[in-house]
Amino acid sequence: MMVLVSLAMLLLLSGQAAYAQESVVLIANPSTPPGSMTRETVRAIFAMRQRTLPDGEAAHVFVLPDKHPLHERFTKEILGVYPHQLRLSWDRLVFSGTGQAPNEVGSVEEMRQRVASTPGGLGYLDKGAVDDSVSVFSPE
Repeated sequence: MMVLVSLAMLLLLSGQAAYAQESVVLIANPSTPPGSMTRETVRAIFAMRQRTLPDGEAAHVFVLPDKHPLHERFTKEILGVYPHQLRLSWDRLVFSGTGQAPNEVGSVEEMRQRVASTPGGLGYLDKGAVDDSVSVFSPE
């Protein structure tokens, strides 16, 4: 019995390790012209300092909750900031009346659906969770 429990734990942990190593990608609504954005542009859009995409279309940013593992990986790997730093930026905009926070979604599936159905929608997913309903952008 102990061997089965140990084996089950090993399989569970190895599955989590594989999930954690999957790369995070920036996704956009399919109507957004394909291409790439600079890391600075992506950072400005997700910090809500830039309200338009490079082509001039209004940006609609979707994020997962601050403590979600995918959100933490996105902020660190793609944006180069910690989740709490991003939250402070949003709070400053909201409390000063000069901007608003992004749209928060409750799950990865909701992220994909909202970005896919919102013109100018931007978000992020694990590379393996991407399907044809969204476009993938590569920050330069």
